[in-house]
Amino acid sequence: MKGFGYLVKEGFKNVYANRIMSLASVCVLVSCLVMTGAAALFSLNVQVIVKDVEKTNETTVYVEKSCTEIEAKQIGEEILRLDNVESAAFVSKQDAVKQFKETLGESLFDRVKSNDPLNDSYRVVLKDLDKYEDTVQQIKAIKGVESINDRRTFAKKLTTVSTLVNIISVAVVAALIVISLFIIANTIRATMYSRRFEISIMKSVGATNMFVRMPFLVEGMIIGILSAALSTGVVALLYNGVARVIFEVAGSWLNPIPFSQIVLPLALIFVLVGVLVGFFGGFISIRKYLKKEGNEILGW
Repeated sequence: MKGFGYLVKEGFKNVYANRIMSLASVCVLVSCLVMTGAAALFSLNVQVIVKDVEKTNETTVYVEKSCTEIEAKQIGEEILRLDNVESAAFVSKQDAVKQFKETLGESLFDRVKSNDPLNDSYRVVLKDLDKYEDTVQQIKAIKGVESINDRRTFAKKLTTVSTLVNIISVAVVAALIVISLFIIANTIRATMYSRRFEISIMKSVGATNMFVRMPFLVEGMIIGILSAALSTGVVALLYNGVARVIFEVAGSWLNPIPFSQIVLPLALIFVLVGVLVGFFGGFISIRKYLKKEGNEILGW
């Protein structure tokens, strides 16, 4: 245990001795982890939203602004006559403004409100979701219907965007991981160069490769763990900020997953990735020295 404690202590000393390059390694690795986490959380939220949309049987039908109240009521009666419609609740322009104001809050509502009045609308509940597309087309064919809030179309577009984000993120993250490995390897290589005399003595007196290697692997893993901790904090700040804005604008319909539900697995993944990248960065940099003996390390 004392030997292990010594090796870990040496790893911390190495990080401090090369703090400028260690900081560069941490910054690049944090960028990599934050992008990975952001893409993963975006994809996860999209999956949840799509599932919620697929389960809902309610859609909003907007009446043309030019329609009178009597015409709007007649449109509601026509919607109710459709076989797959269970109910159609009328929402007046005034009620829509009131709900919009409650969702956004007083200050935000005052900033985004327009002189253009909102439409009368109907909240339509369907009986059979398998007939969703056909029913939507039937509702659109009714005279006086301006548009339908077709959430399923929105969900499909959101899924497409999520796929595109994931593809771009994988490419960028792969490049950042390579850069991270390169910087970490060079950071540890600089440490090894500054301690080459000490390594030469250890090799000369019979130290095993693992004993020589361990402080440098610990150095890489410390960089990875520090990066993971910072990345978790950065992602938490970004996610909670974005989630707050989304909730204020979209209300409970588009409610992101609470960060408290995903912080633990996210942090564990970050630590695992950070440690692995740091470990392999250290492993790559030390191989050249472990192939040499004694004076060869010093170049004598």
